[in-house]
Amino acid sequence: MAVKTLTIDGKHVGAEESETILEAATDAGINIPTLCHLDGLTNVAACRLCLVEVAGTKKLLPSCVTKVAEGMEVKTDTERLRKYRLMILELLFAERNHVCSVCVSNGHCELQSRAHQLGMMHVRFQYLYPNALVDASHERFVVDHNRCILCTRCVRVCDEIEGAHTWDVMGRGTASRVITDLNQPWGTSESCTSCGKCVHVCPTGALFEKGRSVAEMAKRREFLPYLAMMREGAR
Repeated sequence: MAVKTLTIDGKHVGAEESETILEAATDAGINIPTLCHLDGLTNVAACRLCLVEVAGTKKLLPSCVTKVAEGMEVKTDTERLRKYRLMILELLFAERNHVCSVCVSNGHCELQSRAHQLGMMHVRFQYLYPNALVDASHERFVVDHNRCILCTRCVRVCDEIEGAHTWDVMGRGTASRVITDLNQPWGTSESCTSCGKCVHVCPTGALFEKGRSVAEMAKRREFLPYLAMMREGAR
């Protein structure tokens, strides 16, 4: 496979032509913040935190789905990018009801970590305070729509790794939310295998195990790269 040479933050990098900017940057030790990306799952560019600047285009491009090209010049950390990423985080916090102090994932939350990493001190936008429900109908797990950031990790892992496709997304814009089967309570789903993969890929406290209290829900995502590798090997 052909190798492309590009520049990321002034550093010369070599990457296979099938790789994305995010993969090339990660291999080179350059950190690009993400929320919806997770190794082992396909990329959908949902969160837009991984936006980068590429010479020759005025648009900011999502690095998780933009393929490398010969001679490409990429910047991952500029004032413009920091401004956009901060705005994205603030909008995510304003869209739902994120109260970290009483969340089961407090201290283990990727949204919380990104806010700290990018220096978010307050939210400039008006909070929507949606009437988001909590579904505890499943015998083992709970979905709290107040914490959901619509990264669709749960949808993708259930479809691509478990093969059940129990989860999907309903609605548009701020009214969107993840659903099980045909928008029925999780506990009544006939397709759910109760594997727990969706719970452990969730970056926030939107999906968690019953019996967990504040700050007790640490996620375990180590299984994903292995399962993805085994799935590819079986083809």
